[in-house]
Amino acid sequence: MIIGTGTLLRIVRTWLYTNLNAQIRKALSGEPAFSYKHSEFLGSPFKPLHILSKPTPPPQNMATAVKKLLHPHRSRDEEKSGHDNQSSGHDRQDSASERAREEEKQNLLQWEEQKQPLEPGQIDDANHKTIGQSSNVLRQQDFELIKTLGTGTFARVWLVRLKDTNNGNENTVFALKILRKTDVIRLKQVEHVRNERNVLAGVAGHPFITTLVASFQDRDSLYMLLDYCPGGEVFSYLRRARRFNEATSQFYAAEIVLILEFLHEREGVAYRDLKPENILIDAEGHLKLVDFGFAKKVENRETYTLCGTPEYLAPEVIRNTGHGTAVDWWAFGILVYEFLVGQPPFWDQNPMKIYEQIVEGRVRFPSAMSSNARDLISGLCTVDTSKRLGNISGGAGAVKAHPWFQDIDWDSLYYRKVNGPIVPHLRGPADTRNFDEYEPESAEREPYTQDMSNKWDEYFKDF
Repeated sequence: MIIGTGTLLRIVRTWLYTNLNAQIRKALSGEPAFSYKHSEFLGSPFKPLHILSKPTPPPQNMATAVKKLLHPHRSRDEEKSGHDNQSSGHDRQDSASERAREEEKQNLLQWEEQKQPLEPGQIDDANHKTIGQSSNVLRQQDFELIKTLGTGTFARVWLVRLKDTNNGNENTVFALKILRKTDVIRLKQVEHVRNERNVLAGVAGHPFITTLVASFQDRDSLYMLLDYCPGGEVFSYLRRARRFNEATSQFYAAEIVLILEFLHEREGVAYRDLKPENILIDAEGHLKLVDFGFAKKVENRETYTLCGTPEYLAPEVIRNTGHGTAVDWWAFGILVYEFLVGQPPFWDQNPMKIYEQIVEGRVRFPSAMSSNARDLISGLCTVDTSKRLGNISGGAGAVKAHPWFQDIDWDSLYYRKVNGPIVPHLRGPADTRNFDEYEPESAEREPYTQDMSNKWDEYFKDF
């Protein structure tokens, strides 16, 4: 069994999680809670892995892929056995021969030629209305499971492709999130799962948010078909570089500002789990926000659910005084600090001491950090929400107008007309080298009984 560094860090996070007091442990059950952060922030500035010579358009037209998925041209009787295809999917992960490498190269070239840009806001176009819809046509057996991309306490994410290439290019791959109904119910995550599906369906089409292509279900599981981001987690690049230089930090921070502006001001959604592990890098070097399990449509209301990752929790969440979208601006300040320094500003081996530091709200800056960066982070990490940058008059516009972002062309960034500082080298669209290895899924599963079906199926009707 191969255990990647990221997996090891998640094991540490799980161990730390057991040290939470009973109330917080109960509230956060079912979600990984901690990130082990490197205690040093020395080292050379981050060097981009690759810089494109000219802007590259976004991934292929997702709506075209959706239409092919939701309107198959074959009979169900013509389906092949899924077991053989699943085995061949795992075999593809073995070391490739030179011939296989050349085939991958040709596949990538073909993929590049055929992909079309998905312009921001195209979700309003009638041709894109199928994105994110529930499907009673798709089944798990329609997909070849290639490799596990990530696991959680009640979900596993697979890289998949359609078995029947008559319904789509064989190089079109997706991420398929599979959630076992029994685990979702046992861990009391039904509402979070419903929120995730519904929020993702509502925000489909944003250039920096993962696209929910479709959702479906069978008797035992719920499925969310998402676009695949082959670059992996920002957390992995940050860990490797130890910290990002200011230009890289500004670029990715700016894309996150655009995400939060859209979620808060157009959709009324609080994301509530902003951290490097939930931000992926796509094939063109831009960000994609994923994992909307804690996202909630709050609009102007307050919510009281204790959720998130300790280092990123806002003071009002810890105090349980009610919170809204302002928690994301606090977490954004923590994230910018971590980009520049290599670790969050509030950290201790004892989680309870982390909470004490957060409530106190005193951020200590390294002397090398620029004055504009300090001012931005100080404004974001303000304990008083009525004075917190992003939550005050002007909203996201006030953040975008901050001097630290003075070199950002917001329109060009939104329309992806500028190069991303980190562009992954890929052998092909199904390349998974930027993801860790995971243990095979256990064959032992708690059955979804008829009694459970009678009680809970109504809650899963949106899938």
